[in-house]
Amino acid sequence: MRRNKSRASQAVDDGELIEVLAGVTEAGRMRGLLSEILTASERTDLFLRWKLMRMLRHGVPQRRIATELGVSLCKITRGARVLKKPGSACAEIIGGRE
Repeated sequence: MRRNKSRASQAVDDGELIEVLAGVTEAGRMRGLLSEILTASERTDLFLRWKLMRMLRHGVPQRRIATELGVSLCKITRGARVLKKPGSACAEIIGGRE
């Protein structure tokens, strides 16, 4: 999707979408919603990012994650930084799912 520079620089109001996503409680309905608003590539990126962060949280070495998932070390390093950040929602959610 090409973005108009002036539009891209405007603040994005994500409140409504966040509320909609938070209100979806059924996995099938969420799958359908994500399929409708994200491209296949965007969904793959999202699911891979979640998987690599789970692997990091379980102590899997970054190079092994890169090999197994076929993702760059840069993406893995970003995920590691997110998990180390104080108050990280991802770290809390992943830890709570164990």
